[in-house]
Amino acid sequence: MTEQTKIPVPKMDEGKARAATLIERVVRNYDLVQLQPAPIPENLIPPASMRRRYRRADDVVEDAEVTPVAEPSAASVAAAPEALVKPAPRPEVVDPEVIAPPVSVRSNVPAPVAMPVRFRGERHPINRQNLRDQGLIVPEGSVTGLLEEFRIVKRTLLYNASQLGQQGMGPASQRILICSPHPGEGKSYTSVNLALAIAAEKESEVLLVDADFAKPSVLSMLGLPGGRGLMDALADPEIDVADCVIGTDISGLWVLPAGNATTSDSEYLSSSRTAAVLDRLTQGAPHRIIIFDSPPALAASPAAELAKYAGQSVLIARADRTGQGALEDAVSLLSACPNIQLLLNAVHFSPSGRRFGSYYGYGG
Repeated sequence: MTEQTKIPVPKMDEGKARAATLIERVVRNYDLVQLQPAPIPENLIPPASMRRRYRRADDVVEDAEVTPVAEPSAASVAAAPEALVKPAPRPEVVDPEVIAPPVSVRSNVPAPVAMPVRFRGERHPINRQNLRDQGLIVPEGSVTGLLEEFRIVKRTLLYNASQLGQQGMGPASQRILICSPHPGEGKSYTSVNLALAIAAEKESEVLLVDADFAKPSVLSMLGLPGGRGLMDALADPEIDVADCVIGTDISGLWVLPAGNATTSDSEYLSSSRTAAVLDRLTQGAPHRIIIFDSPPALAASPAAELAKYAGQSVLIARADRTGQGALEDAVSLLSACPNIQLLLNAVHFSPSGRRFGSYYGYGG
């Protein structure tokens, strides 16, 4: 075994060794005094009267110095009555500033709803025999092949109007523009028949607008009197377009004349007032369909202007007259309308052999 030596322990007084704790002996033997914090100078220690003691409410402080307050004597009160009677000034109370929360841009307050526009024009009778002589649909008459064909056309247009409304197009979804490349291709014939077919709907009404300002023909086809119309409302801000609408004895059918002729019809249609006037016609009436009988697209410019406000356009092509080039040019002019459809008119045969109306006894 190797010889092991013991670490020498410094000698100390036996009485102090017993009294010192283990920590004190470690501090003293290993010179840990230098790790203690520096002593606080005496001039920085506040006197006992200025020291603040934190205590609970039920604690009793025995060594706190309390300076008694002497009650004022009668002589002192008589000597300085004003000083004693005058109350001590109260500290000024400052109301806290209330900061309102920022107002949200999107509020839950609903937007004001415009009052529905109801047409109150005088109702005029329409000669049914006159309609029959022109080959038009006769209300309350028997089911014919012509009626069945326009039932199919109107069903497609009404469905498209509903879809456009759900897509957020607004009042434009209720407007249908009837047009043709050239005169004499059946646009007015189609406009009147389509209006008569839609008027038969149980939950819809139709306003037929004669927008062929140069050569209006809707009033003469229906046998209605003339009067102020769309162009008058566009030219004069004092005229309410709803007051220009003419009523008929056909339930659900209203007519708006073209109005006084002018050489600035295209300029009036391109003005900012046009949108407000057309919106007025469908204000508060989501089930009202507006049909515009416009001038031929390749013969007059108003058709292209009206296409900007219509959700659908129906381009009439006569089977024995309209050429492909004319159709392409007309479609280009109406391109502001998002939905353009072609309708073939004056067809004397059907490739499928269908005969509308035969099921109801029409045509034998």
